[in-house]
Amino acid sequence: MRFEELVGVELPLVLGPFGGLSSVELTTAVSAAGGLGSFGLYGFTADRIRATAAALRSRTDRPFALNLWLPLELPGEHPVEREEYARYVEALGALFDAAGAERPAWPIALPPSFDEQIEAALAAAPAVLSFIFGVPPAEIVEAAHDRGIVVIGTATTVAEARALASGGVDAVVASGSESAGHRPSFLAPAEDSLVGGLALVPQVVDTVEVPVIAAGGIADRRGVAAAFALGADAVQVGTAFLATRQSAAPEAHRARIRTAEASDTVLTRAMSGRLARGLRNRAVREIEEGGTIAPFPVQNALTGVFRRTAGERGDDELLSLWMGQSAALARHDDAAEVLAELARGLPDRSR
Repeated sequence: MRFEELVGVELPLVLGPFGGLSSVELTTAVSAAGGLGSFGLYGFTADRIRATAAALRSRTDRPFALNLWLPLELPGEHPVEREEYARYVEALGALFDAAGAERPAWPIALPPSFDEQIEAALAAAPAVLSFIFGVPPAEIVEAAHDRGIVVIGTATTVAEARALASGGVDAVVASGSESAGHRPSFLAPAEDSLVGGLALVPQVVDTVEVPVIAAGGIADRRGVAAAFALGADAVQVGTAFLATRQSAAPEAHRARIRTAEASDTVLTRAMSGRLARGLRNRAVREIEEGGTIAPFPVQNALTGVFRRTAGERGDDELLSLWMGQSAALARHDDAAEVLAELARGLPDRSR
């Protein structure tokens, strides 16, 4: 079955879900134009998930996806004790001061439980539930299917794609190492799972029988055409949409995307404690040079304190400037223009 038929969309083009940077406006703009809009729910409570789903439905009657992070405990990730916490806060002291932010007191608020999130997400019954950082449990896949929800998983290696297909997902995102944001590896450390899209996509296509969605380094018609030539059934794009005025990224972040070059991005654990691709700025440099990084999700919560203030001030040197290696190709300010550009690379599949 083609991706369009599986999901109920006109175009096999997917908006990458931005955990923390999604907006109702961008998600619905992509869905309304015939693609699959996605909304990242990282850190959302059940009440906020219900409100977000209602807001999306108030803006479009087209299919959309909700995205969740599976609870994956990676090596080095663990709750921190109070003394450790104080050390991690102190390591970020200069950045709190630079942002004019208060040092967060113990304990810092951490994300809500996955159980709370998945219950609300299933009840919201979007057209698609997509997941990163693992294989969704069989009972969740079954519950989604019982509600008519399509399930999509995300792989960074062929082995992960095989595990997802065996787990009953309906489609697999093959996320090349060029992609922006967190590397959602789950079978091996992210540093050992850095396969580029040109190599990853055709190998995943040859391995699984479900539709494959190519992601990473795609921002215009040429990337779309290449992905389909490699055997992909659909394409997922993040950075080009993140740069549009409909995204929730601060203007300072969007401006840096439009001026970045492919060689400007780095993979770092500095901002969240998990490996992610973004632009190196003052915050990344100082955290890496200091050598003290709290485990996820504590580091993410701590940097979030000064990132919020920096976003309000327009200080791009203190933000998580997530972007992929295709950032220099992000040339449009409007989501509909991005989708139109991508659609020009789609093959004629009428025959």
